[in-house]
Amino acid sequence: MSDIKRVNVEARYSDVAVFNGVAYLAGQVPDDPSLDMEGQTAQVLATIDRLLAEVGSNKDRILMAQVFISNMAEFQQMNKAWDAWVSKTSAPPRATVEARLANPNYKVEIVVTAALA
Repeated sequence: MSDIKRVNVEARYSDVAVFNGVAYLAGQVPDDPSLDMEGQTAQVLATIDRLLAEVGSNKDRILMAQVFISNMAEFQQMNKAWDAWVSKTSAPPRATVEARLANPNYKVEIVVTAALA
């Protein structure tokens, strides 16, 4: 049985847990909630890139993505940032839902699961 590795452990959660060759990321939110939807999404995706690299993975290895947006009217802005970022040959399965997020200024939160490289 593999040991569980955790990254950026806090009292309430970790940013990543790795088990049996799979990385499970917590929901990632923007550092700057004053940005528009496209900017917040790009910021979150950059954080996901960084966290995946930290555990030996990358966006081509994403098994599933879950995107939570605060207002479905901004769906196309989120997709603009997503489309600029996502691997054109390894786009993962993705679900996008409208949800009330923890901070009313957050427009997007993204959760991914990825295989290690």
